[in-house]
Amino acid sequence: MFDRPGDGASRGNGARGNHGTGQTHAVLVALDFGDDDYAESLAEIQLLASSAGVTAKEVVRGKRDRPDSAFYAGKGKVDQIAETVAATQSQLVIFNHELSPVQERNLEKRLNCRVVDRTSLILDIFAQRAHSHEGKLQVELAQLEHLATRLVRGWTHLERQKGGFGMRGPGETQLETDRRLLGKRVKVLKDKLVKVEAQRAVQRRSRNRAHVLSVSLVGYTNAGKSTLFNTLTRAGVYAADQLFATLDTTTRKLHTGSAAGVVLSDTVGFIRRLPHTLVAAFRATLEETVHADLLLHVVDASSADRDAQIEAVNVVLKEIGAHTIPQVLVYNKIDLTAFSPRVESDECGKIMRAWISAQNGQGLDLLRTALGQVAETAVESSRSDASTEAMV
Repeated sequence: MFDRPGDGASRGNGARGNHGTGQTHAVLVALDFGDDDYAESLAEIQLLASSAGVTAKEVVRGKRDRPDSAFYAGKGKVDQIAETVAATQSQLVIFNHELSPVQERNLEKRLNCRVVDRTSLILDIFAQRAHSHEGKLQVELAQLEHLATRLVRGWTHLERQKGGFGMRGPGETQLETDRRLLGKRVKVLKDKLVKVEAQRAVQRRSRNRAHVLSVSLVGYTNAGKSTLFNTLTRAGVYAADQLFATLDTTTRKLHTGSAAGVVLSDTVGFIRRLPHTLVAAFRATLEETVHADLLLHVVDASSADRDAQIEAVNVVLKEIGAHTIPQVLVYNKIDLTAFSPRVESDECGKIMRAWISAQNGQGLDLLRTALGQVAETAVESSRSDASTEAMV
């Protein structure tokens, strides 16, 4: 966990275990730069650490106007972090921020332990959760592209000349060799993902010819998308009360009681400041969202931060070009609130919002019926368009 390739020798076991127990203890660092969502972001990094299998022993807080160029935190704060690491016997320090390669290297030298930032933590969770061939390809690509930034100035132990017969060109540094090999692997992964995307395109064309409504579940991670997907389709997708419980896209037929066909896809959850490398790497998976006829935007109705979470999801949807697709807000977990199950439509009868509980089934019949009506309308419109084209 959290080891750099080829870097384990310099730090022993790195983040592996605590006195042989196999448990990783960490110190979390969350600095306040005056952002409005500081409290929510702090709670989120704690959930991320827990989802990664890390036990947070202590949280170091602090306020700054701007990051320090060398250590991100000021020298006094770094001293406090070092004292906390020693007191808690932690093997890992997790920053709730994005560190530069130089900052990461400087902190590791000063703290004498492994240091990871928010992006690296999310990447590690993704690596643990990816099970399908496609998911593993996407995670490896994201890891390598993130690692590529760490090959510049950060990996000082690789900055040495290593020529030699049968090894590499004379005068080529280890760093240059690693960069070249990494580039080749990235190209191989991208080529494989292009093939995956082509296969998905064939499947979409087949569904379009059959006049099937394509619906994608999107939403903030841990909003209950996979639980809703399982309840509606009986798919048996892994679902748990943790961030990024499932990564791999799953598509199943949804029975709505209507003659019109509906297929439902469960996709990876979103999060604040989702790393761009992940958005780019998971573009093949997110293609299901981009090409959907309808998005069910699942929201945790019990969260006090739900409006900010809705906005965070919409930001990612815009980034991948899915912001123009019709969207229905599905407020989940109403069993934890005072909301009652219902479906709300606009003056034209178009479904806009739904209040349900995927856990106990409240409101699911209403949602299922509404989706059936949407599918029937879409099929009628598609057939009408096809007849018009035939006449022309």
